[in-house]
Amino acid sequence: MKKYLLTFALSVMSLHAFAQADYEKIMSEKIVKLENTRSADELQALANDFDRIGKKETTQWLPSYYAALAYLQKGRTQMQEGKMSELSINAAAAEKYLDQAEAIAGKNNSELHLLRKMAFSLKMMENPAERYMTDGMKAMEELKTAETLDPGNPRVALIKAEDTYFTPEQYGGSKTKGIEQFKAALEKFKTFKPKTSLDPNWGKSEAEYFLSGAAK
Repeated sequence: MKKYLLTFALSVMSLHAFAQADYEKIMSEKIVKLENTRSADELQALANDFDRIGKKETTQWLPSYYAALAYLQKGRTQMQEGKMSELSINAAAAEKYLDQAEAIAGKNNSELHLLRKMAFSLKMMENPAERYMTDGMKAMEELKTAETLDPGNPRVALIKAEDTYFTPEQYGGSKTKGIEQFKAALEKFKTFKPKTSLDPNWGKSEAEYFLSGAAK
């Protein structure tokens, strides 16, 4: 009887190990695609993929995190293309997944607060004049919380640099100040090590892009 119980236990452990390996493989592939995709349609497809993974892996917060990031990147892509009408829709979709991720990971997660900041900024950009005092202020609060929770988070430094770079000088920003902040962010990226191979590790290429002079 003990022999059968041991065999059963080993079988269960093996199945769990295979399932974990399969989860990590699929997630790794999708994350690489997310980091290299700037097509709104492809980003939507990736958001759907992460949604399906999250529904299967109900104890993991990262699928919902990356689904939210995909929606935010989709919105940012549309904004660059001048398509402003769906920014709030993408931001709301991202917030739904951030709520799911937070229910698993907890509220004290710098990465989740940073994406909430990005979501509020996206909503604000649909109508900056009307939404700066609401969504704009909430975005600033979320960024401050993200930095307080993890001062060494290079993605926080990256988004702060973006804000400075694109803010007119009369409001405290400038491209010169932004470039200096991108340099500081890049230094943080050089020493940053994610907790696992699946944890957030995006942003370095964005900092390098701005420092290359390609951004206008």
